[in-house]
Amino acid sequence: MMKIKNLILAALAVVTTLTSCSNDESSASGKMVVRVTDAPFQYDLVKETNVTITKIEGRSENKDSESSYVTLTEKEATINLLELNNGLTETLADIEIPSGSYNLFRIYIKDASVVLKDGTVYNLKVPSGAQSGLKVFVDPFITVGEGTTGEILLDFDISKSFVAQGNPNSTNGITGFIFKPVIKASNSSTSSSLSGTVTGESFEFGTAPIALEGAQISVFAADTLNTTTFTNADGTYKVMGLSAGTYTVTAEANFYTMETAENVTITSGVDAIQDFLLKLPQEN
Repeated sequence: MMKIKNLILAALAVVTTLTSCSNDESSASGKMVVRVTDAPFQYDLVKETNVTITKIEGRSENKDSESSYVTLTEKEATINLLELNNGLTETLADIEIPSGSYNLFRIYIKDASVVLKDGTVYNLKVPSGAQSGLKVFVDPFITVGEGTTGEILLDFDISKSFVAQGNPNSTNGITGFIFKPVIKASNSSTSSSLSGTVTGESFEFGTAPIALEGAQISVFAADTLNTTTFTNADGTYKVMGLSAGTYTVTAEANFYTMETAENVTITSGVDAIQDFLLKLPQEN
């Protein structure tokens, strides 16, 4: 089993859709839809990682006054991040906003908790910055105008945000968690997703490959780990919010040899596909 400290287990992703619906430039407005999604948290002892969001705001570019912030939602929502993975989303807001460019979002977090599979609940202290609005910048900024649509993806890194205390290898060893929300943003209009299927050689000679659940997919950009996710029961995976560029992608699973795909190209607006067939180790 791979160690938890080696995993970067994103993510809460808030997908914000901006759609213009006015022909009057002086009072033009657009529509903003906020959704939340998460990539899998591969941690056998954890049942839930919950956050309660009370408000989300967006700020017009290069404006520092409070009046430059637009409220996107004030509806309180408690979300178990582990229920959302591999591209699944939950809508948090659907609202018209003034046309313009938005480069900063504030997320207000009221509560956070972790529930272990044995029923133990840890209610966590939320940092003061998150209570007063966690600031997340996006570059390039999000533009809403007549006839345009934009999206922002906010990745909430679970492994960095919920830090286990004690020994995370057993329920009795865990003494608590520290909540330190870590979020990164990407402009969906300039980014895309990577998806695929991971299969492995069958342990029975001569039979077809089998779908591998829980295989770890790691995406590297210039030797730097960008994100990590895990396959579903049918062996499929999806990584969202990747900027255009060239990546190295690895797939690994218990009992199998790791496979590496180099020069995987991500193009804006085009969903890339990368499948893997993992092989059993060769006997000496």
